[in-house]
Amino acid sequence: MIDLVFPAPAPATLAVAGSSARFPLGRVFCIGRNYRWSANEAAPTQMPAWFMKPASAVCAAHGALPYPPSTREFCHEIELVVAMGRGGRDIDAAQAESHIWGYAAGLDLTRRDLQQQAKQAGGPWEPAKAFDHSAPCTPLVPADTLGHPRLGAVWLKVNGVDRQRADVSDLLWSVPELVAMLSRSVTLLPGDLIFTGTPVGVGPLSPGDVVTGGVAGIGQFSMTVGSPADRGATDIHQP
Repeated sequence: MIDLVFPAPAPATLAVAGSSARFPLGRVFCIGRNYRWSANEAAPTQMPAWFMKPASAVCAAHGALPYPPSTREFCHEIELVVAMGRGGRDIDAAQAESHIWGYAAGLDLTRRDLQQQAKQAGGPWEPAKAFDHSAPCTPLVPADTLGHPRLGAVWLKVNGVDRQRADVSDLLWSVPELVAMLSRSVTLLPGDLIFTGTPVGVGPLSPGDVVTGGVAGIGQFSMTVGSPADRGATDIHQP
């Protein structure tokens, strides 16, 4: 027995579609620009930047979406999410899919004003990206039943109006390439999530907005933005 100075918190987990089982969460990697945001944008020559969120930022993508403190520009970013089932270092892109356990639709939520301040000051992005409930996800769909998607609409609406719409095939760097890239920098572990980048159309959310979105064939969600004064938590252990 390990002598802990206080009881260890419950592990962060995410629901699995069609199952009572839970997926244990490790780290959350988020990919930067990975879609063209303009028709004349040049093809990238370097792999995109990435940052991280804590596993505690992941929550179930349904019900209330708490408006975070310390921001006046709370923005949505819809993304295909990859869940790793097998870890590794220096993973070959040709073998990357064998390391993937499943997929979800997720939101990389951002305190955009804090992000802009960090960019101007050359500071870290954690205050803008790593806050509570900043990574809502739909239940994971196992790759064993889904396969590995190469097509499928990625979309988000606010109050019924299109904000973001693209296709998985529009990713500038494919999922296997992203897995390989990350594994050259860190050893990936079972339970890690990868948010694969967001299409053009990111924008602000206001209290009372109804946010709907999803990835075709994987999952969709509906959430209502709460008041800045309402800090009610969304339990990450709820399905």
